[in-house]
Amino acid sequence: MSGYKQFGMFLFFCYLAFVLYLTLAAWNYGASFEPGGFDGRNYNFHPFRSIFRITFYSPTIYDPIVILLGNIALFIPLGLFLPFLFPSFQTIVRTVIASFFVSLFIEVSQFTFTSRVADVDDLILNTAGGLIGYCFFMIIIFLKKRIVYF
Repeated sequence: MSGYKQFGMFLFFCYLAFVLYLTLAAWNYGASFEPGGFDGRNYNFHPFRSIFRITFYSPTIYDPIVILLGNIALFIPLGLFLPFLFPSFQTIVRTVIASFFVSLFIEVSQFTFTSRVADVDDLILNTAGGLIGYCFFMIIIFLKKRIVYF
């Protein structure tokens, strides 16, 4: 394994540790906009319900940016790391499916082991982040092929 790949793997595992800490152990910012509030074991199985509520009922613009865009941004690195480090993930389908299952693992873990909110909208936003990361990967590959080295 080359030095670049080893460094990439190190960054990838640091990223995964950060995601697991942030989603399972860190303070629960914006736990719920449901009437039950921060009482734990909240869940949402209705697609786009919490996206709508966060967007239209948040007291400031800060909450939708942090919560919604944060869920997308959190998984963009996964969509980049997977195809760069693992050749079998250099297809959009495998990268998006992997993003979906990593997010599903997090949501099930949040519901089972923490007092966080398990939300299908997080699954949608996280998977979209993985897709965006893969698109960035494809742009980088496209540009790399067109760079002329002297």
